[in-house]
Amino acid sequence: MPSIELPFETRKIVEHSSAGLMQCSLYRLLPVEGKEYVRKGMHVLRYLHMIPIEEIGTPKFYPVLTRKMKNMRTPNLIYPVNDQIAVHISPDKKGDQNNYIPLEPVLVENFDALVEEVETRIANLVDQFEEPKNKEEKRVILEKCIDMVCEITGGDGNGGYNNGGIGRLKKVFFKFQFRNNNKLQVTLEELRAIKYLMIRDKVGLGILEPFIHDPYIEDISCSGVGQLFVEHKIFESLKSTISFEDAEDLDAFVIQLAEKIGKPVSYRNPIVDATLPDGSRINIVFGSDISKRGSNFTIRKFSETPLSVLQLIEFGTLDYVMAAYLWLCLREGMNCFIAGETASGKTTMMNALTTFIPANAKLVSIEDTPELQVPHKNWIREVIRTAEGKRESESAGVGMFDLLKAALRQRPNEIIIGEIRGIEGNIAFQGMQTGHSVMSTFHASSVEKLIQRLTGYPISVPKIYVDNLNIVVIQNSVRGKDGKTVRRVTSINEIVKYDPADDSFSFVEVFRWNPVTDKFEFTGNMNSYLLEEKIALKRGIPNDKRMMIYREIGKRARILQKVHKAGVTDFHGLFGVLSKLEKEGIAV
Repeated sequence: MPSIELPFETRKIVEHSSAGLMQCSLYRLLPVEGKEYVRKGMHVLRYLHMIPIEEIGTPKFYPVLTRKMKNMRTPNLIYPVNDQIAVHISPDKKGDQNNYIPLEPVLVENFDALVEEVETRIANLVDQFEEPKNKEEKRVILEKCIDMVCEITGGDGNGGYNNGGIGRLKKVFFKFQFRNNNKLQVTLEELRAIKYLMIRDKVGLGILEPFIHDPYIEDISCSGVGQLFVEHKIFESLKSTISFEDAEDLDAFVIQLAEKIGKPVSYRNPIVDATLPDGSRINIVFGSDISKRGSNFTIRKFSETPLSVLQLIEFGTLDYVMAAYLWLCLREGMNCFIAGETASGKTTMMNALTTFIPANAKLVSIEDTPELQVPHKNWIREVIRTAEGKRESESAGVGMFDLLKAALRQRPNEIIIGEIRGIEGNIAFQGMQTGHSVMSTFHASSVEKLIQRLTGYPISVPKIYVDNLNIVVIQNSVRGKDGKTVRRVTSINEIVKYDPADDSFSFVEVFRWNPVTDKFEFTGNMNSYLLEEKIALKRGIPNDKRMMIYREIGKRARILQKVHKAGVTDFHGLFGVLSKLEKEGIAV
């Protein structure tokens, strides 16, 4: 099984009682929120007593993290994930990656003997309950069974007994002396730890649970035998304290993980792509014959609430004028692709832009892995189904091509495709040709590369169809002035036309990111083909007054600024405000 190794030598805890620990200077240094948190779970306070303060310094407690913390060169802080899990980000002065240390109730003390005893006792109880239909029912049944075999006894609730520090090993040795009415006598904190550990391992994803619950984690990566790594939204790449020492343990964990998500792996079927219950994407590669460092897996986390356009503006991904331009274009049914390289934030941007689509629109989304989150009520969400066998009795596959053909018959106002990779691109452009608005992500680093991929095999879109695509947003991960990785919309482009005479495409770059100033330039101001030739026409503006369309961009940029200053920044809040403005005729 995986091992946990802290990046420093720990100290022995002298004081075991809760009352004693809360009299120490470390507790007094905590802010009010920190004191409230450690009173719920004393394991965090015990951990603070274990770490070598003189070597790494005293971690600061932060109830929430902010993007400004990205500038910390040597972060040393603790933040809560939930009532049971906290995280210590500690500096690594020797290495090139800082440490990510999950603080669980089972980190400081070993509860294996107690858990083993509880498992033995509840083995005959589970038959009293009906077969659970889902994870939540399984969790409830497990908690009930634990409560049926355990009884909270006296003591200070921390694993010591307020008697000069009887430790965990001594108590486990004499555990059979603490029984009463055939129930296992435990302290309140021990009961919490038992429940946490058993639910984590039997209902959840085991040692991955802290990473799954942490809202600041974007990716979890196991590259084979060795440490797990995480990609943090604030502190970027971090190494965790969890590692696999040998290939056999890693293989066993991966097999167990695959079974829990209902997608078993084997030497015959070594590669699995799946979706976790929270919507996160997981890719598993099993066996050392195809992965020389041993089995590996990567989890791409799913955010419950998408980032809004205003939050992306705060991060510097785009500015108000660009957002206003995209708002107007999507409002008028223009077709839009968000293109870029892997992990450049394409899906994040597409999610954010859905708030600009009219609230009364009917949307159909098509994905291979469900990632999109759309705020509209009239939303049909479709996901491909992979074939599970070759016999007729086994489920047949339903691909993106099939779902896209079906979507064209569902009369949507907007079709959103998770990502175009193959022949479904041909159907998407046919949909554009017949008046359906389409938005999608696409892997390409420039407009030229995008057109090459669209018109080449296997997508093979006819060149005369390409100008049905109106807007191409190019987004990339780039280096900021401080050397940190940031995401920027490096350009917004308008596809003008295809000239068969010289077999060339013309497009206009309407916005451009300046890497020197880290600002955006409206290069298409008073020179936008799309605004003047298509959108102005759709809005009924006469030819001699079509330059008025640029005033609309300025108006919408000011609206977004005012909404932002009013404190509305979240995804659903922004959608609600924009829907109200449209209903009142302020922004239509």
